[in-house]
Amino acid sequence: MTTRTLGRTGPETSALGLGCMGMSGAYGPSDRAEAIATIHAALDAGVTLLDTSDFYGMGHNELLIAEALKGRPRDSYQLSVKFGALRGPDGGWLGFDGRPEAVKTFLAYSLQRLGVDHIDVYRPARLDPRVPIEDTVGAIADMVKTGYVSHIGLSEIGAETLRRAAATHPIVDLQIEYSLISRGPEDKVLPAARELGVAITAYGVLSRGLIGGRYDPSNIAAGDFRAMSPRFQHGNVETNLKLVEALRAIAEAKGASVAQIAIAWVLAQGADIVPVIGARSPNRLAEALGAIDLALTPDDLAAIERAVPKGAAAGERYAAAQMAHLDSER
Repeated sequence: MTTRTLGRTGPETSALGLGCMGMSGAYGPSDRAEAIATIHAALDAGVTLLDTSDFYGMGHNELLIAEALKGRPRDSYQLSVKFGALRGPDGGWLGFDGRPEAVKTFLAYSLQRLGVDHIDVYRPARLDPRVPIEDTVGAIADMVKTGYVSHIGLSEIGAETLRRAAATHPIVDLQIEYSLISRGPEDKVLPAARELGVAITAYGVLSRGLIGGRYDPSNIAAGDFRAMSPRFQHGNVETNLKLVEALRAIAEAKGASVAQIAIAWVLAQGADIVPVIGARSPNRLAEALGAIDLALTPDDLAAIERAVPKGAAAGERYAAAQMAHLDSER
């Protein structure tokens, strides 16, 4: 497993991380045994970075990860945990809470559910507009001093907020959606991160399966996030799947899958970018790992750019109400 470093002050991690959200119902029902087998396969392959949130399945995801990590040495993996999203008993979204006292409460619950004594990278899932980012980051910094947190990360925040946060405490990485069809970070966020020595942990690299080469519009289960996602709606999804077919021709010429090309493209955008792959089965994980050894030449990258030019995707990456919560889109 090749490695990359999270920013100037962060830890060395595997070149790919494993995103565990889909193991807790975000894309419809998931198989617990298969999810645990996927985590085990990732660890055995040298993947060290596991990404989760306390609100994935209202704690279910953290408990699942804890079960999968039993017997594994604590220094053999890194836990990246988001916090702050508020949800009701029906699973509905109620906002975000970045108050210092809430930060420390969320952390206490995550430590208990995960069964560990510290979180490697702890980050607010979104910016709380009622709380200065300095206060939220300052509360996590208190937890760094006590040893409950090793490093501070951020998620979906804009360039100016990132600068304010980094002036409060070193930030090792910014988690943000970045893929062939989600290239907004290139305008302001990625340059600011590089200026500050902050790595990017890129999620949505396959756009929730849309550009993975296997998406079937007729196979959306109840509770699947994609049923409400603009890019998957009629009138948009057809346009987006045409981009996938253009990408497939390049993949076939390279002897690779569409997913591998999409992941390899993100890897090729810089050594400071760590894609987080949301595999839910050992087979999909193995496919994703194959992207690490897929070398893209300048000609390959140019062909990919022609097939999927910046801004070619139809539809926003979230519904309007969710887009309104993204400081990164301002």
